[in-house]
Amino acid sequence: MIDDTTRDELISAACAARQFAYAPYSKYPVGAAVLGEDGRIYMGCNVENASYGLSNCAERTAVFNMVSAGVQRLLAVVVSTANAGSPCGACRQVLTEFAGDVPVWLVDGEGNGRQTTLYALLPDHFGPEHLPDSD
Repeated sequence: MIDDTTRDELISAACAARQFAYAPYSKYPVGAAVLGEDGRIYMGCNVENASYGLSNCAERTAVFNMVSAGVQRLLAVVVSTANAGSPCGACRQVLTEFAGDVPVWLVDGEGNGRQTTLYALLPDHFGPEHLPDSD
């Protein structure tokens, strides 16, 4: 369970991260914040490239930031867009790699939006638990 204070800090972090987005092609800045199992908040923004396939979404940037700090489990996610948009399929899959059915808040630039869960965004998900143990 994520308390209101932590939720509000995550929302503020995601909205702040959105301000750093590099989105000259889509004109759709996105910010994200994930709560690592260590209690720290990791931020990310989308970073586009003229070769569109090389762009990176905010949610994946936040996860990669967390993993780069040595943390491999996340407890909550916030995504901030102009219209409280939802993560793309690739981001949903990457989030699933590092989380269970965690809360996800989709908010606009003022922090207004809705709460859902990761598994609601990615029903019938495929994750590490579906692979056989490798000994």
